[in-house]
Amino acid sequence: MSQPPQRQLRLELPASLNAVYSNAVIISQTNTEIVLDFLQIMPNDPRARVQTRVVMTPASAKSFLRALDQNLTRYEEKHGEIQVPPQPASLADQLFGAVKPGDDQPGEEQPGEASPE
Repeated sequence: MSQPPQRQLRLELPASLNAVYSNAVIISQTNTEIVLDFLQIMPNDPRARVQTRVVMTPASAKSFLRALDQNLTRYEEKHGEIQVPPQPASLADQLFGAVKPGDDQPGEEQPGEASPE
């Protein structure tokens, strides 16, 4: 069985197309879509600004993932391994990682402790 001929696409880049810098992404999904919110996080600014949102079908997202993986592999073959900084295990670690057991408020009663009367 022969494969159908591949369609040739002519890529057009409009003159008004703006490049967007993003240094983070939040990925979510519905039962029919994969949503990528590309963020820009700046030093000394607590806000994370969504710069653009891309919505794909799951099949398109999987094709994108494969293409990205292939391109990252080529990049690393040419320039060496990309070093990714370690990240906290979870959002809870990011939000509450500084809170340690025993960091109780003064005057708080601990479970099992009797309060003086």
